[in-house]
Amino acid sequence: MTTRTLYLFCSAAPPVFDVARVIEDAQARGWDVCLGLTPSAAEWLEDSLAGLEALTGHPVRSRYKRPGQPDVWPAADAVLVAPATTNTINRWALGITDSFVVGFVAEALGKNIPLTVMPCVNAAYAQHPQLPLSLQTLRDAGVQVLFGEGGFEPNPPGEKRPYPWDVALNAVDDLRQ
Repeated sequence: MTTRTLYLFCSAAPPVFDVARVIEDAQARGWDVCLGLTPSAAEWLEDSLAGLEALTGHPVRSRYKRPGQPDVWPAADAVLVAPATTNTINRWALGITDSFVVGFVAEALGKNIPLTVMPCVNAAYAQHPQLPLSLQTLRDAGVQVLFGEGGFEPNPPGEKRPYPWDVALNAVDDLRQ
């Protein structure tokens, strides 16, 4: 099995606390994983960042590099944005690129890097009129959106359910075929 590089980009939603297990699962599937976090997700995982860097063998990124600095990750073969909050999804669809994660995936659209997003929003956020527009914008741009039946299905606010990480990893595995 040839190793390919997966950029795993996570927003600050409760499933981000499972990211070490998800990285191990992706590595067992043959992916070299590079972890990118939104600023809030990086803050949530602050005490785990050194361990996550050791696990992936790459720096965990949450900020843009400075002009002229070298890339510290190998080129991406695929990108998985999960868990993706309403904020991350809307900013991406609207092209608001003030953070590394959103800036990278916005640019990746034009570079034809295979992109998959799996939201993590509760049913109340899912009712906001911008979210379906943003998801459709991303679908129209060629992003594989895992939302609704067969993907992430919103839960009532406050209800805790397992996040379907396997669905997301299976989807990016299918890109390797």
